[in-house]
Amino acid sequence: MSEADDANLFMSEAEERGLQEDYRNQVRRFDGIEADLRASQTFQKIYALCLTGGITLTFLLGYTVIVGLWQTQPVFTRWAGLIIVNFLWIAMGWAIWKNRKKVVDLTGALRNALQDRQTSAAKLPLDSPSGLRIYREASLDLIDQYRQGANKNRRIHNLFQVMIISGSIVTSTLTAMNEGGSLVLRISTSALSAIVGVSAGITGYFKFRERGYNLQSTADDIEKHYNASQFMLDEYAGTDAASPLSEKDRLRLFARYVERLKEEQRKRELQLEQSSSASEERAN
Repeated sequence: MSEADDANLFMSEAEERGLQEDYRNQVRRFDGIEADLRASQTFQKIYALCLTGGITLTFLLGYTVIVGLWQTQPVFTRWAGLIIVNFLWIAMGWAIWKNRKKVVDLTGALRNALQDRQTSAAKLPLDSPSGLRIYREASLDLIDQYRQGANKNRRIHNLFQVMIISGSIVTSTLTAMNEGGSLVLRISTSALSAIVGVSAGITGYFKFRERGYNLQSTADDIEKHYNASQFMLDEYAGTDAASPLSEKDRLRLFARYVERLKEEQRKRELQLEQSSSASEERAN
């Protein structure tokens, strides 16, 4: 037996509670830094999008100004719009440069917080009920993670389905209306047909609906075992009603089921990846 195991064996209840409190503090610190980092990364994307739009508008307004000068018809609004748009994308570029340092600092702080959390978790006695309780409570974060992934995949699938359905209907309508051979209608019909085809190909390749279903199913199964282990239901009640399972045995049984469900989820993800690759090879 190692020295760490000996220390865990003779650890008092007060010391164990102190380690648990330290671990919870490290988890809260890590979650706070992670939330700040996600917010900064989101702002960085917004700044980049505004910068792209500003540069695009600069070229468009610059073109109108040049055309106006060539026609000896300078318009004040064109000049004012060009100056404002230039100021906008310069400001967005400055915001990106300034926010980049914040993202870098938060990334480093998040890495340090993760190391502190792991160090704090390593001090906890894993073979004690408290360590197993922490594992069970951490499974709630795993449930939220799977459900967020399921909702994201579901939203993407629904978006592409709306594009496919509405695009198909509008394309058929424009085709029927284009009896006179209008160039605008032909271009619109071709563009919508391309969008429908690309959307159908993306949904068929990435399989957002199947991924969302698998994530939601795994999250529901973990939640079912969480409730069953807490209220001594089904297999967590034990085979003999006179001698039910102890809390430690229920927590170990719960951890065994959760690890099995996580492994099954990983296998389903790999199967979807392999099926997508096989479909691509057949198409080629």
